[in-house]
Amino acid sequence: MARGENNDAHGSGNVPAAAAAAGGGGAVAGKQTGAEGQSVVRRLQSELMALMMGGGPGVSAFPEGDNIFQWVGTIAGSAATAYEGTSYRLSLAFPSDYPYKPPKVRFDTPCFHPNVDAHGNICLDILQDKWSSAYDVRTILLSIQSLLGEPNNDSPLNTQAAALWANQEGSKTNPGFLPISSTTPHL
Repeated sequence: MARGENNDAHGSGNVPAAAAAAGGGGAVAGKQTGAEGQSVVRRLQSELMALMMGGGPGVSAFPEGDNIFQWVGTIAGSAATAYEGTSYRLSLAFPSDYPYKPPKVRFDTPCFHPNVDAHGNICLDILQDKWSSAYDVRTILLSIQSLLGEPNNDSPLNTQAAALWANQEGSKTNPGFLPISSTTPHL
């Protein structure tokens, strides 16, 4: 997956430069700036503002540097799951035809989970065949956060994690089972 090359932040405080310029409408590195491109930029700026005003519990995302098409997100593990108390960094790369095509989303922080492979790729239906232009960044982050506690073991990317999760489900009748915890590798 291609990553943005702009690593320097030009903003002040905790607001990235792209967030500070959200209303600016300037040229965006590496993406089209015609009418279609400006429509995508406006959509992403709107989603950024909505997230800044109240994205949801345990989720956040901001553009990476000046590139509105490349974002960094964070999600916190949900309470009462094996991921409680953890925090994960994600990368979101938006295509030039967003929101009609989903962004490419992956974990940057290692995550030992049935639906996350060793490279951080995520198997989640709304990021693939169940994508809708009605979804937004908030929906994506909340869905991934939910996936942490409720994996789809029928479609695992990590078979070792899937096997452990299946055993955890059966652990109610097997008190000797060690559930997935913070001691599990890569969690």
